[in-house]
Amino acid sequence: MRTVRVTAVLALLATATLVPGTAQATTTPSLLSTVHTAGRVEVDAGTARFSWPGVYFEGRFRGTGIGVVLDDPAADYDVQVDGATVATLVTPAAGTHWVTGLAGGRHTVRLVKRSESPWATSAFGGFVAAPGGAILGKPTPRSRQIEFIGDSYTAGYGNLSASRDCTGDEVNRTTNADLSFGALAAKRLNADYQINAFSGRGMVRNYNGGEPGTSYRTYYDRALLAVDGDVWPKPRNWRPQVVVVGLGINDFSTAINPGEPWTQQGLLDAYRTAYHGFLDKLRARYGPRTVIVVSATYVYNTTALADSAQQVVQERGDDRIRYWYYSNEGLDYLGCHWHPSLHDHQAIADRLTTYLATLPLPW
Repeated sequence: MRTVRVTAVLALLATATLVPGTAQATTTPSLLSTVHTAGRVEVDAGTARFSWPGVYFEGRFRGTGIGVVLDDPAADYDVQVDGATVATLVTPAAGTHWVTGLAGGRHTVRLVKRSESPWATSAFGGFVAAPGGAILGKPTPRSRQIEFIGDSYTAGYGNLSASRDCTGDEVNRTTNADLSFGALAAKRLNADYQINAFSGRGMVRNYNGGEPGTSYRTYYDRALLAVDGDVWPKPRNWRPQVVVVGLGINDFSTAINPGEPWTQQGLLDAYRTAYHGFLDKLRARYGPRTVIVVSATYVYNTTALADSAQQVVQERGDDRIRYWYYSNEGLDYLGCHWHPSLHDHQAIADRLTTYLATLPLPW
């Protein structure tokens, strides 16, 4: 059995050994010439900056060890070598985080952001080969591309929790976007993907009416969520064949509070109007061949989400805008705060994969 040594990183421990100054010494302006990512990143001076959960970086190397140049005091990451997770970095400080003790030869490496940190900006400086090794050419991008747009369900909020009762820190530690239904489905389909998810945000109304005047749409165009006015410079090669949108749980799951500018009918009308505008944006962004899936799911004590989402799709009259509903049947909601558990995400991924097989996807 191969022995892998992860320097000062054991199980879910946060403290990998750091090499001071390495982040500047080992990066180059051509970061993406050796690293593949489909995530929303902005590259500046050899460093990729990003905010969304589930952003991943993939590379290839030869040797017995690999270093990950990373600076993120707010989020958690998995390091995967040859398809197996060998380390979890919890809020990693600036420096190089090493995985050593690998068998000699060629390997793949993947770094993936597990948790949400919309208030912060993450920074990745590339992969570094251990002495005697070398970084090889980057993996070939996958021809299939999927974009997932949504809220906490899409982000995998608390999906690894053993309890529905979670502190904020426990939510951060137990959220794994890499095991969300979107990531699971995309990997089964051998597709590159984005998980552009923001917990608590709705199409027009956030959870329990929070942060009025903002919504998911406030942030969609950004790569750096905490930077007002940031706009992701979408590369020409990001043209997903399918976009799955899941927004509305937060709009309708809580009662309208006194002082909010909504009546129930007014909220329904505003939601549908905003959804049409958002679909217009996606259609203009990705063109007429992209299939857009308007998804909905069970919400306790109301069918407003399912009814409104289905109505929007019917009003579009576009064969490449489809409605998909996944029920609560067989789901245990054992994640933090009654969110889908890992079991649930696996079940939803099964249903989504089956559904996507029925669509006229150009891949």
